[in-house]
Amino acid sequence: MMELGRRQILHCGISDHATAEWTLQQFRETLLGGHPHRFLMHDRDSIFSQKLDQEVAARGVKILRTPVGAPKANSRCERLVGSIRRECLDWLIPMGEGHLRRTLNRWVEHYNHGRVHMKSGPGHPNAVETTTTGEGRTPSDNGWPHRPT
Repeated sequence: MMELGRRQILHCGISDHATAEWTLQQFRETLLGGHPHRFLMHDRDSIFSQKLDQEVAARGVKILRTPVGAPKANSRCERLVGSIRRECLDWLIPMGEGHLRRTLNRWVEHYNHGRVHMKSGPGHPNAVETTTTGEGRTPSDNGWPHRPT
């Protein structure tokens, strides 16, 4: 799940076969407590069930479904999925679910804190002053090789 205003990933779950119940549990984990979210936008995939919409709406979040036949309506989500594939998964042969989960968690940290987002303006969203190590990487990039310098 991604928060559009700040371009931050709120939650990243993995599953062999995502179901409506699994997706509902992901939303429960993300929308705990006093969340500031007003809207949830999703497409018309079967994993977004009526039960999910009802439970999310009961938490005070308005459901926005993308229109049928409008692929650009969910463009930010499609862009995020493409970024995950190009920057993370194309470079990886997962050795198991734990390996994939750890790698995705590191990439989410990189995406949220060390990656340039055009909406945020020039520079890194949460720039931290660091020194360069002998390998040409900074300690703050967690060894992620695709970070611009």
